[in-house]
Amino acid sequence: MQFVQRLDQLEKRFDELTNQMADPAVISDSDQYRKITKAHSDLSEIASKYRSWKKVDDSLVQARQMLAEPDPELRAMAEQEVAALEPEKLRIEEDLKILLLPKDPNDEKNVVLEIRAGTGGDEATLFAADIFRMYSRYAETQNWKMELTSSSESSVGGLKEVIALVSGNKVYSKLKYESGVHRVQRVPATEQQGRIHTSAITVAVLPEADEVEIKIDPKDIRIDTFCSSGPGGQSVNTTYSAVRITHLPTGLVVSCQDEKSQIKNRAKAERVLRSRLYEIELEKQQAALGAERRSMVGSGDRSEKIRTYNFKENRVTDHRIGLTLHQLDVVMDGKLEPIVEALTTHYQTEKLKQTDTNGDKPAA
Repeated sequence: MQFVQRLDQLEKRFDELTNQMADPAVISDSDQYRKITKAHSDLSEIASKYRSWKKVDDSLVQARQMLAEPDPELRAMAEQEVAALEPEKLRIEEDLKILLLPKDPNDEKNVVLEIRAGTGGDEATLFAADIFRMYSRYAETQNWKMELTSSSESSVGGLKEVIALVSGNKVYSKLKYESGVHRVQRVPATEQQGRIHTSAITVAVLPEADEVEIKIDPKDIRIDTFCSSGPGGQSVNTTYSAVRITHLPTGLVVSCQDEKSQIKNRAKAERVLRSRLYEIELEKQQAALGAERRSMVGSGDRSEKIRTYNFKENRVTDHRIGLTLHQLDVVMDGKLEPIVEALTTHYQTEKLKQTDTNGDKPAA
């Protein structure tokens, strides 16, 4: 198999980390221990998979040797074993190729989720609210935490815009392919003639940047406070708890009024601002990549129509990979895993094709 030398090195490193985790000197140093356990966890799956491959490969070698046995029964047993082991070995090799692909450094990050109503008037705002509910329910199934930062309601109870912070395990890796235009085809609640309308919203999924990656210079921002609006009890329209931050060099404006505390609102707004500045840096990096490479990693272009939700036919179609599911009701209830898995598999396959074409060795 290709990459055996690389896998041997990774397995050796995994064993070294395992030994270090039992070292009293390492255990007593919390920072070092945390770094080592993180590196150990990152290599755990590939080390386990490689050991499974070696075990299957060894059994296959022995079975093939038995094919030369003069005893017909032994040969028949060997043939059956070879027939079972060969596809198993190939399957593990494909899994290893995927595990060896370069990791997206943002996969472990939390995200800023932004949903905005587009064409379609009131119906678009109602659909924006439905999509936000869909992601909220999906977050619940993943045991993620969703914190509302800001929202703007329409006159019919929909959402013109909603921004939320989503934190948990590998949030970006699951949601990163959701950015783009989501189109809905249905009879709006406001439609009197029963005609199907087409509306659209935009979804943006931004990896959350920490303070080390994006530093915000205090002299580059202007902070304004104002009274919260909308539901919220006694503090609404009485205390200046809402915060608006303007980033002067870029003109970016971020507001947060979800918390009653001005300090908490400012902290949330800074997280959103930091993520938007990080996105600008990512776009610069993307622009420096070749067109072919950009197509492999996905453009993430918010203007790209990625999915259609047809309520009459109970159908959802992802246009990027040609996936159609006649389970729209299930999807809108937050059961997004089939779509997420299909998208992940598609883009992993594209990266594998690129690796095979270029003859490059993927790095772990």
